[in-house]
Amino acid sequence: MTTQLICLISLCGLSVLAEEKPLYETNFEKAEVGKVPADFLVLEGGFVVKEEGGNKFLELPGAPLDTFAVQFGPTESSGIAVSARINGTGKGRRYPSFGVGLNGVAGYKLQVSPAKKMLELYKDLELKASAPYGWRSGQWTTLRLQVRNAGERQWKIEGKAWAQGAAEPANWMIAFDEREAPAPARASVFGSPFSGTPIQFDDFVVSAVTAKQ
Repeated sequence: MTTQLICLISLCGLSVLAEEKPLYETNFEKAEVGKVPADFLVLEGGFVVKEEGGNKFLELPGAPLDTFAVQFGPTESSGIAVSARINGTGKGRRYPSFGVGLNGVAGYKLQVSPAKKMLELYKDLELKASAPYGWRSGQWTTLRLQVRNAGERQWKIEGKAWAQGAAEPANWMIAFDEREAPAPARASVFGSPFSGTPIQFDDFVVSAVTAKQ
């Protein structure tokens, strides 16, 4: 084996190690319509699996008008990422808000807030960072949130969002630095159907990430 080939194999191996490693994923195609997957924990809300046009997804009804969430995947503290596709619609001047979360109920949340035209990053109920975001009603949006170790007693919380059909942003759109150790807990999706219309969720993925991602 030549030296060049050995180097190429080594580089490929390093590249694979740096990629995200799925720990959990579901697209609901094997889920039973009208129910919630058995491994999900519904915190509140009438979530059920629906099917439309041959595609299955998790749906939160348009009423009541409150914030509801469901947890899934493994219990982790850091070195973890969650992504999901979410679809909602506005009605008049009323808009939904929705997002993905990590580290449990009091953890980190990446939220699309159409009424504010913002992408927001929260720790529990405290807004930590925000960035302008142009949401379109009725268009699926992918959200990705990650928590990674950035040094001794340092963690980086990062998020991005992009519309279906658009390329994933190369860089994180929003971030903040954390000094408190993240609590071990499950990932989540959540929604607030303030427009009175259902919110749909699909393609859940929980992945392990390296410190440099």
